[in-house]
Amino acid sequence: MTFLELVKARYSCRKLTDKAIEPEKISRILEAAIAAPTAKNLQPYKIWKISSPESLAKVKQVTNFTFGAGLVMVVGVKKEEAFVRPFDGLNYAEIDGSIVATHLMLAVKAEGLDTTWVGMFDAFKLQSLFDEMKGYELIALFPIGYADESAQPSSRHSERREISKAVLEL
Repeated sequence: MTFLELVKARYSCRKLTDKAIEPEKISRILEAAIAAPTAKNLQPYKIWKISSPESLAKVKQVTNFTFGAGLVMVVGVKKEEAFVRPFDGLNYAEIDGSIVATHLMLAVKAEGLDTTWVGMFDAFKLQSLFDEMKGYELIALFPIGYADESAQPSSRHSERREISKAVLEL
């Protein structure tokens, strides 16, 4: 599959099974995520891999959007560890975290699995349930699994602006 085919095949899958995921697939997903570029290569992020029943129960306390997955990954960043652009003070933590999260999301699809980027969660409560997350700005949750046989993209999935409306040549 080409990269373009991969990104077009990926969709926000909201029906997952809790079938066990092969450890080598999880390893490759994490390798792809940590291969993501970050500003000045400072890597101000952390990824939490949540799969125990006890930990998944905690995640379900902070979001209704786990979609039946038996694995959830969380991406967070530390602003004080990120590059700050000297011209205007822009902190790159959220940008770096989003790049890592995007690599992770696309790697999931490349491994024949599915996920969706979940932003609707109570980050403060999640940090109170997992001490290891304190001090991080939590960017996204990714419920990961094999798509349920009834899963399908939303009706709006293929809606995209035309290149001529999205790109301006100068």
